[in-house]
Amino acid sequence: MKPFFSVIISLYNKEKHIKETVFSVLNQSFIDFEIIIVNDGSTDNSLEVVKNIHDARVHIYNKTNAGVSSARNYGIKKATADYIAFLDADDIWDDNFLYEISILISNYPKNKVFSTAAKIKSPKALYNADYFCIPNNEVAVLNYFKASLKHPIIHSSSVVINKDITHEIGVFNEGLKTSEDLDYWIRIGLKYPVVFKKTPLITINVTDNSLTKSNRNHYKALDYSKYLKHYDSVDFLEDYINKNIYSSIIKYKLINDKKHSNALKEILNYKKLSLKQRYIIASPNALLKCGVKLFRILNNKKNYY
Repeated sequence: MKPFFSVIISLYNKEKHIKETVFSVLNQSFIDFEIIIVNDGSTDNSLEVVKNIHDARVHIYNKTNAGVSSARNYGIKKATADYIAFLDADDIWDDNFLYEISILISNYPKNKVFSTAAKIKSPKALYNADYFCIPNNEVAVLNYFKASLKHPIIHSSSVVINKDITHEIGVFNEGLKTSEDLDYWIRIGLKYPVVFKKTPLITINVTDNSLTKSNRNHYKALDYSKYLKHYDSVDFLEDYINKNIYSSIIKYKLINDKKHSNALKEILNYKKLSLKQRYIIASPNALLKCGVKLFRILNNKKNYY
């Protein structure tokens, strides 16, 4: 019989973390799953670590390095379950994550996208992600764009999708080297609501070579202009895209990319920004960098934004 969940782990040079990540799945209270580890050309000892994990539910595949989207898409092709979960190779699930997701699937059988809240672990702190959509520990079916105006309600380690979605909207865009997750969540949000449980059941581990950190110096924003045509037909999409345009401008300013920063300012709706945000956008890059550094020190949240 096929498993209830296929858990796809894209693995690239995470030898220090991958064992803990895999065992956070193997230790789940809900045990009907397969783990598909796609080794994306790791050059460290990651592959040897997972080879030494002996469990019939663990399946390891090797491929030439082509990026996280390629690895996830490879995993999707190998998945045999109707429900696909993604887990980054340095993140951790609480023991009852899959059980809670299975309850959501049972209670909301017509829905295809499920997610939970997250904790964020940096080198100096562990804290809950900041959501405002619903009260703690409650469940709701949410408009992705409205509910993600603070912290997004979908993360690559918190989301579980019905495999039908990959046939209806496609898979991850392998042409994107950064923001590939954001692109996919937007494509999902344009078509599907999200069943969200506001209980932190995953831990996002911000490590020295995590996807969150490593992309910054090679950052390239999405082509946000392609979403403008959907503004009138999709509730809260404009607010969400404007928030991400603003965030992308900040990232470009932090790496001194004036060309792309200024290009995004052309499609930014300043009317939707607070006075503080307008000041930040207009501030010199050096001052912005000092402000970001000070914020991280005061909030003890190093290397996450």
